[in-house]
Amino acid sequence: MTESYSPESAHLEAILLVGGQGTRLRPLTLRTPKPLLPTAGVPFLAHQLARARSFGVRRIVFATSYRASMFEEAFGDGSAFGLSLEYMTEETPLGTGGAIRNAADALTCGPDAPVLVLNGDILSGHDISEQVGLHVSRGAAVTLHLTEVDDPSRFGCVPSDADGRVTAFLEKTPNPVTNRINAGCYVFQRSFIDQIPAGQVVSVERETFPGMIAAGELVLGYADRSYWLDVGTPAAFVQGSCDLVLGRLASPALPGPCGEFLALPEARVSPSAKVAGGTVVGPQAVVESDASVRGSVLYAGCVVESGATVVDSVVGVGARVCSGAVLRNAVIGDGAVVGPGNELLAGARVWPGVTLPTRAVRFSSDI
Repeated sequence: MTESYSPESAHLEAILLVGGQGTRLRPLTLRTPKPLLPTAGVPFLAHQLARARSFGVRRIVFATSYRASMFEEAFGDGSAFGLSLEYMTEETPLGTGGAIRNAADALTCGPDAPVLVLNGDILSGHDISEQVGLHVSRGAAVTLHLTEVDDPSRFGCVPSDADGRVTAFLEKTPNPVTNRINAGCYVFQRSFIDQIPAGQVVSVERETFPGMIAAGELVLGYADRSYWLDVGTPAAFVQGSCDLVLGRLASPALPGPCGEFLALPEARVSPSAKVAGGTVVGPQAVVESDASVRGSVLYAGCVVESGATVVDSVVGVGARVCSGAVLRNAVIGDGAVVGPGNELLAGARVWPGVTLPTRAVRFSSDI
């Protein structure tokens, strides 16, 4: 087993990449950056910050771009998490490598120190201390967290040799040579971050990592089979929230006990309603009598009326799902109204403020 590393004693710093626009999650991200979406009762990043803190990380630099000011408004100086937070904003998006290089200007560590880099849309249960320990013990230039997935063609495919050395970095290839993929958590030696061109658009996946491998630098893979989820799609976002509530992935930031559902302050759930599957019922949200809600995320102030069915879906702030409506794998924007008898399935999305009249949309012929 890899020897664990003590980040606290070594003053490990981290960079958190949160600049993306989250287009795959629209309309949820029209006004809110993806990493700030309510997830298991708190902003998504609260889980990452609490987890980093649990591994001894004490200082994190946010690499921001889209709606950058909202991150500092949400987390301030980080003292509530026992962290010191800094914010570095890209005036124009610089790609993953450019964002890391831009954020590095706020680091305080020396050129030989390890720097943890986290993606702001990943839920992971892997042991960060072990990953950093492997990196330090082997003297690597960079160490990538690798995980195994059923369909590696959707991700960066990362083959490695028997000694753990990464031999290639194949970004979203249609014919993957391994099911091990880039899991979005890196440990860099600081000096290699400084070699990324400043102020330029750079992709670590397509340029930095392949270039380091070609130059003969030691790029290692830290592979494990712990919980891992990219929450970039509505279905994955809902799954991640539910998994946290159900306890499939432990989080110090969860604002309540694990269970079939999590009701936040001033939420009202009728005793005759059926709520399960890791559902979150947001602040002041209402689930009326005989409604059925399973594996879903209900935002603040929304209403699920009597007899409505909501499964694997998101219902936005102040939205209303009327009696007899059915949602399955749907996203309902803030303030929208789904009228009685509507049936929204298979990834249907309703934009904020839209009202669907009675039985306006059906996926089946029965009424």
